[in-house]
Amino acid sequence: MQSQPTVTGPSLLARQGPIFLVGLGHGATHWVAATFYLLLPFINRDLGLSYSQAGLLVSIFHIASVGANFGSGPLVDVTGRRVLFQILALVLGGGALMAFAAGAGFVWLAAMVVLIGTTNNLWHPAAIAYLSSRYPKKRGYALSIHALGANLGDAIAPVAAGMLLVSMSWPGAAAVNSLPVFAVAAALFLLWKGDRTDATHGKPGMGLGDYFAGMGRLIRNRAVLGLCLMAGLRTAAQNGLLMFLPLYLVDVLKAGALETGTVMMAMQVGGILAVVIAGTLSDRIGRRPIVLAGLGASTVVIAGLTLLGGGPLYVAGVALLGFVLFAVRPVVHSWMMDLTPGEMGGSATSLMFGAQAGLSAIVPIAGGFVADIWGLPSVFYLLAALMLMANMTAVMLPGKAAAAE
Repeated sequence: MQSQPTVTGPSLLARQGPIFLVGLGHGATHWVAATFYLLLPFINRDLGLSYSQAGLLVSIFHIASVGANFGSGPLVDVTGRRVLFQILALVLGGGALMAFAAGAGFVWLAAMVVLIGTTNNLWHPAAIAYLSSRYPKKRGYALSIHALGANLGDAIAPVAAGMLLVSMSWPGAAAVNSLPVFAVAAALFLLWKGDRTDATHGKPGMGLGDYFAGMGRLIRNRAVLGLCLMAGLRTAAQNGLLMFLPLYLVDVLKAGALETGTVMMAMQVGGILAVVIAGTLSDRIGRRPIVLAGLGASTVVIAGLTLLGGGPLYVAGVALLGFVLFAVRPVVHSWMMDLTPGEMGGSATSLMFGAQAGLSAIVPIAGGFVADIWGLPSVFYLLAALMLMANMTAVMLPGKAAAAE
């Protein structure tokens, strides 16, 4: 009697590999942005910029992100090529960071910052739609790994750039720090070669008529628009921290490059500890309780940072902030995917990230004026107020997400 062949499911690597590889790619996009933020105080000092001018440079980053949103979501949904656009985002971002070494003038830097901002929002619609489609029953978990990659990139890049700044100028540090981005792009290219359908399960991209009809339904959905507003306020405060915290450390607390990078890493380490727990838990108890807890705690901690001096206590406060702040990120993304039909995932992500980038573009300039007039500590009260507004918006959102059509 012949034995029956053993039937086994996909291996652990086949099931989990794409999640972690896309998470690593997300980390590479944040590696680029985090390097820019860490270099900003030294660019500021070298070029003799005011805080308002530095804020303008960061606002350009977010304005470029808004512009990228108009094309990235439709391209992802219409073509269905989600992995390909992730690869293009990494190559564009890594190339722009490397090009920092080609010129030190404000105009050249602004042009490269435009490309980095484009990278940021070319990546998210493709990656979030890819993971949401491929892992619909474990969406919170998959997107928490995606967020974990961002925290790793944000944590390691400032320390790496800080170490490079000990022995070289900021243009050279930018060029060297761009190299890991290209390595991750190459790894994603191998995934794309083995997954030509980009996780659309053989389905072609949607037609333009279907796309515009679906987009119309999205922008008439009050829950979707409310979630976009809440996410925009929260991310504006987060990006304000990424800009003004290094300036505060260098100019007020008189920290060096490596010390500044270490403190920024502490914030991301707090996020690393939180994102997977929060994302997985939100699959079980719902998105809203996690978001409300994280936003409320973030408001309090941001305001409290101004009461702490330097040293270990400040580092601990920044780490706590990272824990409560970044725990919310994958849950918000999952919440949006819960509200969105699967074929519109890229455009829904573009809508949300457009709101985030639009509000984030205002904060650097507004914060720069506040810092020039009242000093850097005052900026943190502005950021806490934004987080409080995000919390109030979240309270008004429906407690349970409606099923995606």
